[in-house]
Amino acid sequence: MTQNSVAVGKRINEVREARKATDPRFSLRRFADAVGLSPTFISRLEHGTGVLPSPANLERIAEVLEIEAKELFELAQRVEPQVKDLLLEQPAWADFLRTARSRGWDADAVKQFVEDHYTEPDTDA
Repeated sequence: MTQNSVAVGKRINEVREARKATDPRFSLRRFADAVGLSPTFISRLEHGTGVLPSPANLERIAEVLEIEAKELFELAQRVEPQVKDLLLEQPAWADFLRTARSRGWDADAVKQFVEDHYTEPDTDA
């Protein structure tokens, strides 16, 4: 159990319980079946005594809960598989992020840099 797994479990429980109030498909057992994990695993996760699910299972949980997987990955402090794949396929992106970090840029600074240096392609041509 880590602080990250507690945060992820708490968020899953909040969303699942809210959905369960109007939809019985979100009972612990039915939700666990839909996700493909055991009710015990989900219960432990939601109560802060379990481990983080695999990236594939985090994506599946988000899909069933109808929330953005990004939210769970951020709480887990894990990189989404699509982002990892991008960094492996395009090493220049990893270089850019390393440079930004070495310069002390935060997310807002990176966003501003991109806005200042990127223009939308002209589609009228």
